[in-house]
Amino acid sequence: MQGLVSDQRDSGADFRYQLRSAIALAWDSIFAHKLRSFLTLLGVTIGVASVIIVGAAIDGLGTYAKTTTAKAFGSESYVLAQIAQVGGQTRKQFLEKLKRNRQLKLVDERYLQNVNGATTIYSPYRQSATDIKRNGQTLEDTSILGASANLADIRDLGIVDGRFFSATEEQSGAYVATIGDDVKLNLFPGSGSPLGKIFTVRGYDFVVVGVQERLGAAFGRSQDNAAYIPISTFTRIFGPAQSVQIFGRPRAGSGVTLQESLDLSRVALRTRFHQKPGEADRFEFLTPDAIQGFIDSILSLVAAVVVPITLISLVVGGIVIMNIMLVSVTERTREIGIRKSLGARRSDIMMQILTEAIIMAGSGGAIGVALGAATAAVASALVGAELRISPGYVLLSVFVSGAVGVISGWYPASRASKLDPIVALRAD
Repeated sequence: MQGLVSDQRDSGADFRYQLRSAIALAWDSIFAHKLRSFLTLLGVTIGVASVIIVGAAIDGLGTYAKTTTAKAFGSESYVLAQIAQVGGQTRKQFLEKLKRNRQLKLVDERYLQNVNGATTIYSPYRQSATDIKRNGQTLEDTSILGASANLADIRDLGIVDGRFFSATEEQSGAYVATIGDDVKLNLFPGSGSPLGKIFTVRGYDFVVVGVQERLGAAFGRSQDNAAYIPISTFTRIFGPAQSVQIFGRPRAGSGVTLQESLDLSRVALRTRFHQKPGEADRFEFLTPDAIQGFIDSILSLVAAVVVPITLISLVVGGIVIMNIMLVSVTERTREIGIRKSLGARRSDIMMQILTEAIIMAGSGGAIGVALGAATAAVASALVGAELRISPGYVLLSVFVSGAVGVISGWYPASRASKLDPIVALRAD
């Protein structure tokens, strides 16, 4: 028994010695051919850095989309509309829904207020793009948003100067507006507050009562080139609508969740439209989770296509490592012959060559991770967007680079271990 334990200890010590020797020989070989080693590492480094950067961009877009959705839509709100689905439908399906679904009117919003007002707050919502003016200056394609005073609470609108228009101003049809940051910067340049100042929409003068916090762009369109006005005033200027959207949110302190509030709204509208049990809704609804799910599906599709393409560069890097290791084996044929004639086993030779390939791939992977992280940090600072380094993509790139080292080194190592010592000693 003691002899068996002693053999196991000797075997373990021998393996550790062989591994240390293989690592030392591998580093000696790498530093002996610095330029060749650098060019070999370059393929793996670029491949790993590409995976890290692509992963950071995809995760960063996901975070940006989530933040943007929360700002533009509200974190606990939902919207009811004749058609509200995000993507995933053909033109034919859209036209069929347009025929089947009911148009939502302002009276439908008032009906919901009467039925569910104790648990849910609602706001009608209309939008139109037009030019606005002030003192000869024109801001083109501004989004004029008609809503009720509740919209500020429903969508968590951040007001950095002044206030949102009031319920009294909404009821009286006052010509007041809460503007976005782009409107402020373009029509009211300078550091002064625009509160109390006037701009014109289709010949009507509006008094600025508030400025919304800066939101940035969403899907290529600025969210700050906008002005919120009372829905009653909007209708007076732009005319009655064929259909409106209705935003809803659980009333604070009611104890009702978003889903429960949505269910109550659906039941109320189905009752109003005299729909039978089992019949599909004749309207649509949209929640932040649905929007985020759609965005996540798009990003997942992008990742499924782009990431494998970037991994191809790692495969190319592996091929380069294999070629270099084959050259290295050829150059060291005599050295291998000497080692084998002195008692080196096949496993010793194989470990030496395989260790060198793994070290090169691993070093390239480590440099690639650092390079990718640095590039993502610089890009984040330049474009003002957060590119997040995902642990998942780091592990993927490190795993693949390690696998590349093993796979690309296996054949040269196996070939070297099978060399006949006598033939090898005769090599020039």
